[in-house]
Amino acid sequence: MAAAARLFIRGAHSTLAISGVGTGRQNSLLKLSAGCSSRLKAQRHAAHFTFQPDPPTTEYGDTQKMNLFQSITSALDNTLASDPTAVIFGEDVAFGGVFRCTVGLRDKYGKDRVFNTPLCEQGIVGFGIGAAAAGATAIAEIQFADYIFPAFDQIVNEAAKYRYRSGNLFDCGNLTIRAPWGCVGHGSLYHSQSPEAFFAHCPGIKVVIPRSPLQAKGLLLSCIADNNPCLFFEPKILYRAAVEQVPVDSYTIPLSQAEVLQEGSDLTLVAWGTQIHVMKEVANMAQEKLGVSCEVIDLRTILPWDTETVCKSVVKTGRLLISHEAPVTGGFAAEISSTVQEECFLNLEAPIARVCGYDTPFPHIFEPFYIPDKWKCFDAIKRMINY
Repeated sequence: MAAAARLFIRGAHSTLAISGVGTGRQNSLLKLSAGCSSRLKAQRHAAHFTFQPDPPTTEYGDTQKMNLFQSITSALDNTLASDPTAVIFGEDVAFGGVFRCTVGLRDKYGKDRVFNTPLCEQGIVGFGIGAAAAGATAIAEIQFADYIFPAFDQIVNEAAKYRYRSGNLFDCGNLTIRAPWGCVGHGSLYHSQSPEAFFAHCPGIKVVIPRSPLQAKGLLLSCIADNNPCLFFEPKILYRAAVEQVPVDSYTIPLSQAEVLQEGSDLTLVAWGTQIHVMKEVANMAQEKLGVSCEVIDLRTILPWDTETVCKSVVKTGRLLISHEAPVTGGFAAEISSTVQEECFLNLEAPIARVCGYDTPFPHIFEPFYIPDKWKCFDAIKRMINY
C-alpha cells in the first residue's frame, strides 16, 4: 500500500512538472496542432462519393425538399398520424435522436408514443417484439448499427422465428428496427460498420437499405406496413449529404424489388445504400474513359433479394461487379456472386468481381484507404474488360 501511495504521489508530481514546463513551446505546439487538425479535418470529411438525386416525381403528390433524416422523420410522422397503435422507442429518441430523425415527434404525439429506453439493445428489441405481438406497430431505433449485436439473439432467435414457432397463431410482424448504418468519414471501429450480411443468413426477417431520401421514406413505410419483422439500415453519411424532393404524403416502394437505375450492355454493377452513388460515378468513368456501357442496379432489399433482376442483367452484359462497404469475406456480395454463377454461368464473359471493404476492423484515419471507392471499382472494370 505504501508503494502504491509513493507511485501515486510521484505520478502527481510528474504531472505538475510536465504541465508547467516550456510554456512558450507548449503554446507553439498547440498552434501547430490546431493548424494540422483543421487540415486533417478537411481531408477526413472529403466524401468518397457525390450524391446523385433521383429525378423529381409527382406520382405521390406534392413534394418538399428534404434531406435523408428529414425524410425518415416525415415517414414516422405519417405513421404516427395514421396509426394510433404506432409507437417509437429507443435511446434518446424522445429528444430527437442523435441524428435528429425523431425531432418534434414526442411534442406532437405525446410521451406515451415516442419515448426513451435504457441503453440496452437486447431490451429495446425484446420490448418491440412484445409490443408487436400484442398488436402495436412497434418502431424500434438502435442508435448505431454497430451496437445491434447485443440484440442479435432477440432478432434472430425470437423476432424471426416468432410466427413459425406457433404455426402462425401469433407473430411480431409489426416490428420495424431502424439503425444508422455504414461509413461516415470518421466513425472508426464502432460507428462505421455495415452488418447486413449477419442478418441475411436469417429467414423470417427482411433487410432493407435505401440510397436516397425519396427511397428512404417509401421503403421505410413499406417496412412498417409489411407483416414481417424488418431491419431498416439508414446510410448515416447521407443523413445531411443527400437532399432531394420527397413527397409529403405517405407512399410505399415495393420491397424485394431491385431497381435498374441505368441501362447498359457491357457490364452490370450491383450495390446498395451509399455505394450506389459510387457505382453511378464509376459507370460514367467507364463510359468516358473506356467506352464501356454499364448497367447500374440498386438492390435495395438485401433479404429476400431480387435474383431475377440481377440475373436478367448479367445474361445481357456477361459481366458482374458487386460492391459494398462491409468486409469482403462472408459479405453479401458472395451470396450474389454464388447465385449468379449458378444461374448465369454460360453467359459470363469474365469472373465475377467483388470490390468491398478489407478483412480488418473498420479503421479511423485510414478510412479513405479502406472504403471501396470509385478508383478501386474502375480498376476492377478494366481487369474484367481485359480478361
